[in-house]
Order: sequence, then structure tokens, then C-alpha cells
Amino acid sequence: MKNAKADRPLLEIRNLAKQFDLDQGFLETLKFKQGKIVRETRSVHAVNNVSLEVGRGEALCVVGESGCGKSTVARLVAGLLTPTAGEIHYDGQRIDNLSRSGMQPLRKKIQMIFQNPYASLNPRMTIRQALEEPVRHHFPAASAAEVRDKVTEVMLSVGVDPSWAKRYPHEFSGGQRQRIAIARALTVDPEFIIADEPISALDVSIQAQVLNLMLEAKESRGLTYLFITHDLSVVEHFGTRVAVLYLGSVCEVADTATLFSNPKHPYTRALLSAVPQLKDDRPNHIRLKGEIPTPINLPQGCPFQSRCAFADARCKSEQPKAIHQPDGSLVACHAVQEDRLDAVAAG
Repeated sequence: MKNAKADRPLLEIRNLAKQFDLDQGFLETLKFKQGKIVRETRSVHAVNNVSLEVGRGEALCVVGESGCGKSTVARLVAGLLTPTAGEIHYDGQRIDNLSRSGMQPLRKKIQMIFQNPYASLNPRMTIRQALEEPVRHHFPAASAAEVRDKVTEVMLSVGVDPSWAKRYPHEFSGGQRQRIAIARALTVDPEFIIADEPISALDVSIQAQVLNLMLEAKESRGLTYLFITHDLSVVEHFGTRVAVLYLGSVCEVADTATLFSNPKHPYTRALLSAVPQLKDDRPNHIRLKGEIPTPINLPQGCPFQSRCAFADARCKSEQPKAIHQPDGSLVACHAVQEDRLDAVAAG
């Protein structure tokens, strides 16, 4: 049984979908078309049939353009949103259908670090109050001295001076606040952390410090990460595996080294070609042309077809399925499946 648990992914996302209705009231759904009043509802298709796995001790980075559904996936896994379809399993247990009270035992195991450290900390609470609150909530039997010791230990581990405990969030810089937010997540000894763009609001000079801090916590505490980002240079430094999203659909999933050395999906190649590199043999920048579809009116076939140089009739009518490649990566692309990419490049 122990081996079976070790082999099982810590997190499994199966065919996950999330739609947000744009028309809230009955009157908003009424439209006047061809001389008739018809009822029509519009939805934003934020996440579409996404399946991912996160193994114990790894850092899966989810990347893509703004609006591709990365943060929605993070909030679905954290239980902050309810899926429209699909399932989320954590350590073998289905969690997407749990009530608030049913999720309560998992809150200690699953913690989230948000993008904006200016908004994620309560401005009316001192740093000590912000850090002690989750410890008191999840460990009600702990004494006041034990809570204080735990908070001090975590503050030291993330490079936050315990003497700051009486101060308020507005007295700190963005980097210091994000360290405090990371400390708050670590106070309850989690095993899985969802980090939603945790460094994008910080100065570039501070980003590396916070990333290294999160990597140190991963090693010392045995953490598993679901790391949401749009910065591919961060992915190369932080991630063990990468999932590329486009318009709420998975394009490619691969080990970090494999993805950066041999990207297969046309969208992944375009993303990587845009990363600044100090190399003579770096690939030429791929400029994507064509119209960008909206999540409201998704194309019938492949979501990337309108911007893809390799799209054909099949791409416009049939949505590709993710297929395992010889190097272990997963790619959802008809052109890759039919070996059309390299043939076009050679020609």
C-alpha cells in the first residue's frame, strides 16, 4: 500500500472545465435577432477539458499568455471556484465536490500564495496576528507559547526578522510582504502549495530572492508546487515539469529540460523564441499572425488554428487530443501527430 501511494500523483486534474456566465439576469439573455426575440446565454470558456498530474515533490509550472486560464486552474484546485465539469483528486481523494466543512481538513495541507502581496495581507492586522491566525485555526490545541514559537521559526526560515511582528503590512516593501505571505502559508506545515504568479508584482531584483526562498522551502520541507507564471525564464529556474496552456486548453506538457531543448507544439515554439537569450545559435523569433479568438467564441477545432502556420482543414474541424511522444512529453497537435512540422521546416 505504501508503494501504491508513493507512485500515485499527489494531484490529479481530470477533464476540468470552467465557464463563467456573462448574462446574469433573465432580461440580459433576451436578444433581438431577425425580427424575433430569442433567449441566448453567453459564457466565457476559461478552462476547457484540462487534464494534469502533479507528482510528490515536484514543481509543475503552468504557463501561457494572459487570459489563457492559468489562474482559473489554480483557483479551481484551491477550492475557491467550483468546476463546471471534470474532477480534481488530491492524494487519491476527490475534492472538487466537497463542502466547505469537507474541505477544512485539506486547508492545512494545501496552501495558496497569491500574486499581489499588497492585497493578500489584511492591512488591519499586524504581522504577528496574520501569521498566528492560521496556526490557531488549524492547531486549536496549541498553547500561546507554541503558536508564538512556530511563527518565530517560520519567520526566521523565510528571512523575516521576528522583531517586525508588531508592524503592519503597509510598513514593508513588496518583496518583504511576499516573504510574509510565504511565511503565512508555511506556518501550518503544508505539503502542497499553489503559487499564482507570486513574483510578477515584484521588482526584478527581488524576484530571484523570493524564487530561491521558495526553492529552499521545497527542499527543506518536501513541498510540492503548482506554480502559475507567464515568465518562461522563471520556469527554467524553478520547474521540474511544464504545462503550456492556450485559451484554456493544454498544448504541451513536458519535463523542463525537454521542453526548452525540444519544444514540439507550434505555440510552445513561438513562446520560447520570444525569450531573450545570449546565444549565437538561438532560434529566430516566431511572429504569430492571425486573429486571436476570444474565450467567449472558441473555434470549433484546435484553439490555436487561427494563428498557426501549420493549420489545415483537420485543425479547423477537429480538436486535437494530447498524445504521448517518445521523449515522454504530451502534445495536443495534429501537425505534430502527422509529422507535418518538420516536413514544412525542411521544405
